[in-house]
Amino acid sequence: MDKEKSFKQSVIEGLRCYVYVLVDPRDNRIFYVGKGTGNRVYQHAQAALVDDCQSLKLSTIREIKGLGLDVKYYIIRHNLTKQEAYLVESSIIDLLTYPAFNKENILTNIVSGHHQWNEGIKTDEEINILYDCPKIEPIPGERLLLVSLNKSYKQTTATGVYRRANDYECARKYWKLSRDKADRVKYILGIYRGIVRIVIEVKNKTLCSVAEDGTVFKNPRFAFVGDIVPDSPYLNTDVTNYPFGSGGAITYIPRNNF
Repeated sequence: MDKEKSFKQSVIEGLRCYVYVLVDPRDNRIFYVGKGTGNRVYQHAQAALVDDCQSLKLSTIREIKGLGLDVKYYIIRHNLTKQEAYLVESSIIDLLTYPAFNKENILTNIVSGHHQWNEGIKTDEEINILYDCPKIEPIPGERLLLVSLNKSYKQTTATGVYRRANDYECARKYWKLSRDKADRVKYILGIYRGIVRIVIEVKNKTLCSVAEDGTVFKNPRFAFVGDIVPDSPYLNTDVTNYPFGSGGAITYIPRNNF
């Protein structure tokens, strides 16, 4: 925590879970949004002083401290449940980073808010896409690997090997399929609740025996590398005509002769 600041125990108990922002005193702009309990709001300043780790957040704090100034701390909402804190945090990050009305991303958060695809900011057209998606129309000759994101898409509930930094990381790994089929994949389609949420054009792949979190796979699994395709005709389409098998995490288009 900040050497100069900490909450008394009675305050900590009253706060419960809370959402906070860090503000740069030089221009009064929010540069970080977070959630936590106890003295979490002050721990970033302490980390900037004792940790050699390089990040935009810590660099900003060091710049402020180097000028003899102090970070400003604001508690946005408190006395929250953990789930409520996730929702408030993600809503604030959405509002401050949504490109349609934020020309400059002013936040130093490494990862945008906990994924709120269903509930987050959307245009009216995107709302229609969400609740009235067209059926997917596969392009002849393209081989598509459909992967289930049910265990990783909502990072508020993801655990273990399913904890990921973003949609790309959720969709690209770790998938159990034969090398012959892996060699044929042109696009990976990340599926959540029957809808294509991300499309990746495959450029390369590797076999992994151990996941980044230390999980050891009985049989090696593929991790793909590629480019996100934001204007893909497959994005936001309904793939319920191509269901995953019972307990399955992948399926293919075309279903036969992949």
